[in-house]
Amino acid sequence: MTLLRQVRRMAGNKTSVIVFVILGFSHRPDMKVFFFILFLCIYIITVLGNLIILLVTNMDPALHTPMYFFLRNLSFLEICYTSVTLPRVMVNLLSSDTSISFAGCAAQMYFFLLFGATECCLLAAMAYDRYRAICNPLHYMDIMNKKVCMQLAASSWICGNLVALGHTTFIFSLPFCGSNVINHFFCEIQPVLMLVCGNTYWNELQIILAAAFVILMPFLLILVSYGLIISSILKIRSAKGRYKAFSTCSSHLTVVTIFYGTAVFIYIRPKSSYYLDVDKVLSLFYSVVTPILNPIIYSLRNREVKGALSKMRTKLFHPNS
Repeated sequence: MTLLRQVRRMAGNKTSVIVFVILGFSHRPDMKVFFFILFLCIYIITVLGNLIILLVTNMDPALHTPMYFFLRNLSFLEICYTSVTLPRVMVNLLSSDTSISFAGCAAQMYFFLLFGATECCLLAAMAYDRYRAICNPLHYMDIMNKKVCMQLAASSWICGNLVALGHTTFIFSLPFCGSNVINHFFCEIQPVLMLVCGNTYWNELQIILAAAFVILMPFLLILVSYGLIISSILKIRSAKGRYKAFSTCSSHLTVVTIFYGTAVFIYIRPKSSYYLDVDKVLSLFYSVVTPILNPIIYSLRNREVKGALSKMRTKLFHPNS
Protein backbone atom coordinates (compact mmCIF):
# COMPACT_ATOMS: atom_id res chain seq x y z
CA MET A 1 0.00 0.00 0.00
CA THR A 2 1.42 3.37 -0.96
CA LEU A 3 1.34 6.21 1.54
CA LEU A 4 -1.02 8.33 -0.55
CA ARG A 5 -3.58 5.61 -1.13
CA GLN A 6 -7.12 6.97 -0.68
CA VAL A 7 -9.70 4.64 0.91
CA ARG A 8 -13.14 6.16 0.50
CA ARG A 9 -16.85 5.46 0.70
CA MET A 10 -19.37 6.95 -1.73
CA ALA A 11 -21.95 9.35 -0.21
CA GLY A 12 -24.11 10.81 -2.96
CA ASN A 13 -21.87 12.83 -5.29
CA LYS A 14 -19.12 13.12 -2.65
CA THR A 15 -16.68 10.68 -1.17
CA SER A 16 -15.76 10.48 2.48
CA VAL A 17 -12.63 9.12 4.11
CA ILE A 18 -13.03 5.86 6.05
CA VAL A 19 -9.31 5.21 6.60
CA PHE A 20 -6.54 7.65 7.50
CA VAL A 21 -2.83 7.23 6.83
CA ILE A 22 -0.42 8.42 9.54
CA LEU A 23 2.58 10.06 7.88
CA GLY A 24 4.64 9.95 11.08
CA PHE A 25 8.38 9.77 10.44
CA SER A 26 8.13 8.25 6.95
CA HIS A 27 10.23 11.10 5.52
CA ARG A 28 13.22 9.58 7.34
CA PRO A 29 13.13 5.84 6.53
CA ASP A 30 16.84 5.55 7.38
CA MET A 31 16.05 6.62 10.98
CA LYS A 32 13.14 4.24 11.65
CA VAL A 33 15.14 1.70 13.68
CA PHE A 34 16.77 4.49 15.70
CA PHE A 35 13.37 6.12 16.41
CA PHE A 36 11.89 2.75 17.39
CA ILE A 37 14.67 2.03 19.91
CA LEU A 38 14.48 5.61 21.24
CA PHE A 39 10.70 5.52 21.72
CA LEU A 40 10.82 2.03 23.21
CA CYS A 41 13.35 3.20 25.81
CA ILE A 42 11.29 6.34 26.55
CA TYR A 43 8.11 4.28 26.93
CA ILE A 44 9.71 1.72 29.27
CA ILE A 45 11.32 4.44 31.43
CA THR A 46 8.05 6.45 31.54
CA VAL A 47 5.95 3.46 32.60
CA LEU A 48 8.50 2.16 35.11
CA GLY A 49 9.21 5.64 36.54
CA ASN A 50 5.55 6.46 37.09
CA LEU A 51 4.83 2.93 38.41
CA ILE A 52 7.59 3.38 40.97
CA ILE A 53 6.05 6.70 42.09
CA LEU A 54 2.67 4.95 42.36
CA LEU A 55 4.08 2.06 44.41
CA VAL A 56 6.34 4.15 46.65
CA THR A 57 3.67 6.71 47.59
CA ASN A 58 1.14 3.94 48.17
CA MET A 59 3.36 1.65 50.25
CA ASP A 60 4.77 4.28 52.62
CA PRO A 61 2.14 5.30 55.25
CA ALA A 62 3.96 8.62 55.72
CA LEU A 63 3.00 9.52 52.13
CA HIS A 64 -0.73 8.87 52.56
CA THR A 65 -1.45 12.61 52.40
CA PRO A 66 -3.51 14.71 49.95
CA MET A 67 -0.40 15.85 48.07
CA TYR A 68 0.68 12.29 47.31
CA PHE A 69 -2.88 11.17 46.59
CA PHE A 70 -2.89 13.66 43.70
CA LEU A 71 0.63 12.63 42.69
CA ARG A 72 -0.53 9.00 42.39
CA ASN A 73 -3.36 10.17 40.12
CA LEU A 74 -0.89 12.18 38.04
CA SER A 75 1.47 9.20 37.65
CA PHE A 76 -1.41 6.97 36.54
CA LEU A 77 -2.48 9.65 34.05
CA GLU A 78 1.03 9.90 32.60
CA ILE A 79 1.18 6.13 32.00
CA CYS A 80 -2.18 6.25 30.19
CA TYR A 81 -1.27 9.45 28.32
CA THR A 82 1.90 7.94 26.86
CA SER A 83 0.22 4.61 26.12
CA VAL A 84 -2.30 6.30 23.81
CA THR A 85 0.38 7.39 21.33
CA LEU A 86 3.75 5.66 21.71
CA PRO A 87 2.80 1.97 21.16
CA ARG A 88 1.02 2.93 17.91
CA VAL A 89 3.99 5.09 16.83
CA MET A 90 6.36 2.16 17.39
CA VAL A 91 4.11 -0.24 15.42
CA ASN A 92 4.00 2.23 12.51
CA LEU A 93 7.79 2.53 12.52
CA LEU A 94 8.12 -1.22 11.91
CA SER A 95 5.23 -1.54 9.46
CA SER A 96 4.75 -0.50 5.85
CA ASP A 97 1.01 -0.10 6.52
CA THR A 98 0.53 3.01 8.66
CA SER A 99 -3.22 3.29 8.12
CA ILE A 100 -5.72 3.75 10.94
CA SER A 101 -9.48 3.35 10.69
CA PHE A 102 -11.85 6.30 11.04
CA ALA A 103 -13.13 4.88 14.35
CA GLY A 104 -9.58 4.08 15.51
CA CYS A 105 -8.44 7.64 14.84
CA ALA A 106 -11.47 9.02 16.71
CA ALA A 107 -10.77 6.69 19.65
CA GLN A 108 -7.11 7.72 19.80
CA MET A 109 -8.05 11.41 19.78
CA TYR A 110 -10.71 10.85 22.46
CA PHE A 111 -8.35 9.11 24.90
CA PHE A 112 -5.53 11.56 24.21
CA LEU A 113 -7.84 14.50 24.97
CA LEU A 114 -9.35 12.66 27.96
CA PHE A 115 -6.00 12.21 29.69
CA GLY A 116 -4.70 15.64 28.60
CA ALA A 117 -7.77 17.59 29.78
CA THR A 118 -7.91 15.55 33.01
CA GLU A 119 -4.27 16.45 33.68
CA CYS A 120 -5.09 20.16 33.19
CA CYS A 121 -7.78 19.93 35.88
CA LEU A 122 -5.70 17.71 38.15
CA LEU A 123 -2.79 20.18 38.10
CA ALA A 124 -5.27 22.87 39.22
CA ALA A 125 -6.47 20.60 42.05
CA MET A 126 -2.84 20.05 43.08
CA ALA A 127 -2.27 23.84 43.14
CA TYR A 128 -5.33 24.22 45.38
CA ASP A 129 -3.92 21.53 47.67
CA ARG A 130 -0.60 23.41 47.95
CA TYR A 131 -2.50 26.65 48.66
CA ARG A 132 -4.37 25.02 51.54
CA ALA A 133 -1.18 23.39 52.89
CA ILE A 134 0.76 26.67 53.01
CA CYS A 135 -1.98 29.22 53.73
CA ASN A 136 -4.04 27.11 56.17
CA PRO A 137 -1.50 24.69 57.72
CA LEU A 138 -3.39 24.21 61.01
CA HIS A 139 -6.64 23.18 59.31
CA TYR A 140 -5.07 21.60 56.22
CA MET A 141 -5.93 17.96 56.96
CA ASP A 142 -9.47 18.90 58.00
CA ILE A 143 -10.08 20.90 54.80
CA MET A 144 -8.31 18.47 52.44
CA ASN A 145 -9.90 15.34 53.87
CA LYS A 146 -10.28 12.08 51.93
CA LYS A 147 -13.77 12.98 50.67
CA VAL A 148 -12.64 16.36 49.28
CA CYS A 149 -9.60 14.79 47.58
CA MET A 150 -11.78 12.11 45.97
CA GLN A 151 -14.25 14.75 44.79
CA LEU A 152 -11.49 16.90 43.23
CA ALA A 153 -9.95 13.89 41.47
CA ALA A 154 -13.35 12.63 40.24
CA SER A 155 -14.26 16.13 39.01
CA SER A 156 -11.01 16.26 37.02
CA TRP A 157 -11.84 12.95 35.31
CA ILE A 158 -15.44 13.98 34.61
CA CYS A 159 -14.32 17.31 33.14
CA GLY A 160 -11.70 15.56 31.02
CA ASN A 161 -14.29 13.07 29.73
CA LEU A 162 -16.76 15.83 28.78
CA VAL A 163 -14.05 17.79 26.96
CA ALA A 164 -12.76 14.74 25.08
CA LEU A 165 -16.24 13.55 24.14
CA GLY A 166 -17.33 17.00 22.97
CA HIS A 167 -14.21 17.71 20.89
CA THR A 168 -14.02 14.24 19.32
CA THR A 169 -17.73 14.08 18.45
CA PHE A 170 -17.64 17.57 16.95
CA ILE A 171 -14.50 17.03 14.84
CA PHE A 172 -15.45 13.59 13.49
CA SER A 173 -18.96 14.74 12.57
CA LEU A 174 -17.37 17.14 10.03
CA PRO A 175 -17.01 16.06 6.35
CA PHE A 176 -13.64 14.56 5.34
CA CYS A 177 -13.47 14.44 1.56
CA GLY A 178 -9.95 15.54 0.69
CA SER A 179 -6.64 13.83 1.40
CA ASN A 180 -6.65 11.13 4.06
CA VAL A 181 -2.97 11.59 5.00
CA ILE A 182 -2.41 12.91 8.54
CA ASN A 183 0.93 14.71 8.63
CA HIS A 184 1.66 13.81 12.24
CA PHE A 185 2.59 10.76 14.30
CA PHE A 186 -0.90 10.35 15.83
CA CYS A 187 -4.46 11.68 15.43
CA GLU A 188 -3.93 15.16 16.85
CA ILE A 189 -6.67 17.83 16.54
CA GLN A 190 -4.96 20.31 14.21
CA PRO A 191 -3.58 17.84 11.60
CA VAL A 192 -6.97 16.06 11.45
CA LEU A 193 -8.82 19.37 11.15
CA MET A 194 -6.66 20.24 8.13
CA LEU A 195 -8.31 17.34 6.24
CA VAL A 196 -11.86 18.67 6.70
CA CYS A 197 -13.64 19.84 3.53
CA GLY A 198 -14.51 23.46 2.83
CA ASN A 199 -14.09 26.53 5.01
CA THR A 200 -13.34 25.47 8.58
CA TYR A 201 -13.04 28.97 10.09
CA TRP A 202 -16.03 28.64 12.43
CA ASN A 203 -15.09 25.08 13.35
CA GLU A 204 -11.58 26.24 14.23
CA LEU A 205 -12.95 29.17 16.23
CA GLN A 206 -15.22 26.89 18.28
CA ILE A 207 -12.38 24.45 18.95
CA ILE A 208 -9.96 27.26 19.90
CA LEU A 209 -12.53 28.82 22.28
CA ALA A 210 -13.28 25.45 23.86
CA ALA A 211 -9.55 24.67 24.17
CA ALA A 212 -8.91 28.12 25.64
CA PHE A 213 -11.60 27.50 28.27
CA VAL A 214 -10.29 24.02 29.12
CA ILE A 215 -6.63 25.08 29.29
CA LEU A 216 -6.90 28.64 30.62
CA MET A 217 -9.55 28.16 33.31
CA PRO A 218 -7.47 25.62 35.29
CA PHE A 219 -4.37 27.72 34.54
CA LEU A 220 -6.05 30.82 36.00
CA LEU A 221 -6.94 28.82 39.13
CA ILE A 222 -3.28 27.77 39.37
CA LEU A 223 -2.14 31.40 39.01
CA VAL A 224 -4.57 32.56 41.72
CA SER A 225 -3.46 29.74 44.03
CA TYR A 226 0.21 30.57 43.54
CA GLY A 227 -0.46 34.29 43.94
CA LEU A 228 -1.93 33.56 47.38
CA ILE A 229 0.88 31.10 48.15
CA ILE A 230 3.60 33.64 47.31
CA SER A 231 1.81 36.29 49.36
CA SER A 232 1.71 33.89 52.32
CA ILE A 233 5.36 32.82 51.90
CA LEU A 234 6.57 36.44 51.87
CA LYS A 235 4.98 36.91 55.29
CA ILE A 236 7.21 34.20 56.78
CA ARG A 237 10.05 35.95 58.62
CA SER A 238 12.83 33.34 58.43
CA ALA A 239 14.60 32.58 55.17
CA LYS A 240 14.65 28.88 56.11
CA GLY A 241 10.89 28.89 56.62
CA ARG A 242 10.30 30.60 53.26
CA TYR A 243 12.57 28.10 51.51
CA LYS A 244 10.84 25.12 53.16
CA ALA A 245 7.38 26.44 52.20
CA PHE A 246 8.36 27.12 48.58
CA SER A 247 10.19 23.78 48.20
CA THR A 248 6.88 21.94 48.67
CA CYS A 249 5.57 23.69 45.52
CA SER A 250 8.66 23.68 43.29
CA SER A 251 8.06 20.24 41.70
CA HIS A 252 4.44 21.03 40.89
CA LEU A 253 5.38 24.46 39.52
CA THR A 254 8.00 22.90 37.22
CA VAL A 255 5.49 20.37 35.84
CA VAL A 256 2.85 23.09 35.31
CA THR A 257 5.32 25.30 33.39
CA ILE A 258 6.36 22.48 31.04
CA PHE A 259 2.84 21.14 30.45
CA TYR A 260 0.99 24.43 29.98
CA GLY A 261 3.79 26.11 28.04
CA THR A 262 3.51 23.64 25.15
CA ALA A 263 -0.27 23.03 25.41
CA VAL A 264 -1.13 26.74 25.09
CA PHE A 265 1.08 27.13 22.03
CA ILE A 266 -0.35 24.03 20.33
CA TYR A 267 -4.09 24.50 20.87
CA ILE A 268 -4.90 28.19 21.27
CA ARG A 269 -4.18 29.44 17.76
CA PRO A 270 -5.72 29.19 14.27
CA LYS A 271 -4.88 26.59 11.63
CA SER A 272 -3.20 29.28 9.46
CA SER A 273 -0.39 29.61 12.02
CA TYR A 274 0.16 25.86 12.26
CA TYR A 275 3.69 24.80 11.24
CA LEU A 276 3.81 21.05 10.76
CA ASP A 277 7.46 20.34 11.53
CA VAL A 278 7.62 22.67 14.55
CA ASP A 279 4.35 21.42 15.98
CA LYS A 280 5.35 17.77 15.54
CA VAL A 281 8.33 18.45 17.80
CA LEU A 282 6.17 20.33 20.34
CA SER A 283 3.54 17.57 20.34
CA LEU A 284 6.30 15.02 20.83
CA PHE A 285 7.57 17.08 23.76
CA TYR A 286 4.33 17.36 25.74
CA SER A 287 2.98 13.90 24.86
CA VAL A 288 6.20 11.92 25.27
CA VAL A 289 8.89 13.95 27.07
CA THR A 290 6.71 15.51 29.80
CA PRO A 291 5.45 12.15 31.17
CA ILE A 292 9.03 10.87 31.46
CA LEU A 293 10.13 14.05 33.27
CA ASN A 294 7.42 13.99 35.96
CA PRO A 295 8.77 11.06 38.04
CA ILE A 296 12.29 12.49 37.69
CA ILE A 297 11.14 15.95 38.85
CA TYR A 298 9.16 14.61 41.79
CA SER A 299 11.85 12.14 42.91
CA LEU A 300 14.87 14.44 42.59
CA ARG A 301 13.24 17.55 44.05
CA ASN A 302 11.24 15.86 46.82
CA ARG A 303 12.97 14.76 50.02
CA GLU A 304 10.06 12.59 51.19
CA VAL A 305 9.87 10.65 47.91
CA LYS A 306 13.65 10.14 47.94
CA GLY A 307 13.39 8.85 51.51
CA ALA A 308 10.58 6.45 50.56
CA LEU A 309 12.61 5.21 47.55
CA SER A 310 15.56 4.56 49.86
CA LYS A 311 13.32 2.56 52.23
CA MET A 312 11.95 0.52 49.33
CA ARG A 313 15.47 -0.27 48.06
CA THR A 314 16.48 -1.39 51.54
CA LYS A 315 13.44 -3.71 51.82
CA LEU A 316 14.07 -5.21 48.37
CA PHE A 317 17.84 -5.67 48.44
CA HIS A 318 18.62 -5.80 52.19
CA PRO A 319 15.50 -7.34 53.79
CA ASN A 320 17.36 -8.52 56.94
CA SER A 321 19.18 -5.27 57.67
